[in-house]
Amino acid sequence: MPKCLLKYQWVKLPRACMPSGKGIMGYWAKLAARAAFRKGQVRYCGYTNDVVPGMWSGGVVGLKSILGVKSRAEAIDIMNTLQRFGYVHYTLNEKTKKLEYTITDWVIKCSGAECMNGAVYATDGYGFLCLPRSITQRLAEQHYTFGESDAWLDLWCHTVWRETGNVFSYLAPAVQLGRFGAALTLEALGRRWGWEKTKVWRFFQKHGDVFALYRLPGSYGCLIFNKLYPLDMEVSLPTHTEIERIIGEMRICADNTHIAGSDNTRLNKMILWYSRRILAQAVSDYTEQASENRIALPSPIIRAYFSLCWNCQNCIYDCRGMSIRTGRIDTNHIRGPCVPADFLCACDNEKENRHE
Repeated sequence: MPKCLLKYQWVKLPRACMPSGKGIMGYWAKLAARAAFRKGQVRYCGYTNDVVPGMWSGGVVGLKSILGVKSRAEAIDIMNTLQRFGYVHYTLNEKTKKLEYTITDWVIKCSGAECMNGAVYATDGYGFLCLPRSITQRLAEQHYTFGESDAWLDLWCHTVWRETGNVFSYLAPAVQLGRFGAALTLEALGRRWGWEKTKVWRFFQKHGDVFALYRLPGSYGCLIFNKLYPLDMEVSLPTHTEIERIIGEMRICADNTHIAGSDNTRLNKMILWYSRRILAQAVSDYTEQASENRIALPSPIIRAYFSLCWNCQNCIYDCRGMSIRTGRIDTNHIRGPCVPADFLCACDNEKENRHE
């Protein structure tokens, strides 16, 4: 199963899923999507030009078509802005009107073997871009006021999948800003983007088809999942109940450990410190259960682990009567056999509601 960890320097961005709205990163994505994916030669107005991966050669008319603008001055102004931030380098020959640009953040390592046949330029809406995770960081460091597409791409390039320090990323691709950024707040995103909190909220309401926002209780913040991130398997979004159960499991793991900071800071530290312990326990429990009952492990395994039917919020025993806190089996709390079909437990006081 593919992973997209924080240590990986790039993420996938399908060319059919470009960021919408105003912002220089939206224009950058359009330029990168039309750049050459292999070296070769292209012909423009009777001229034959050599290109390399990450480069485009043509004219201002073609540039306007790529950017989706009507004015030549607007197109040049966009290129100047992108060049000032170091995203592209372009040249314009005033005599021949030939324009060339090169994507400075082009990812080379994942390009694979060069194709010897076929078109040099990428087909519009086909394949994906290799997006550096740090592509939007320079905007935040320079306190640039993000546009809509800038914020969209900022969330996308910080998407992680199966990150061992973030148990929630095993449920669905999740947005994480740094090691302690699994749980975010609207205020923190507002400071990063230069927006008011209400504008951040409206952004997620508008782009809910891409980014799913889960608000956590109290001042813990929120979790953000990427619905459209390309994977080799189908993944459904988690429920609020699943998320609350994971947080409850982390509290049990933390026990009486004192964690300083705000509620959001403490939650992020717990996510980092106890995710590996919870994941290891999940694999261990269900590997043992699969061996005993000769059943296949669910996929993803972490979802089934936290979908156990717990009797109440204060219950600390699993279906085998083993205490989650002490690790010892108490025969007075054995709930009965598990139902292999969907890994639910038959609670003693709810036998009439048992799932068959």
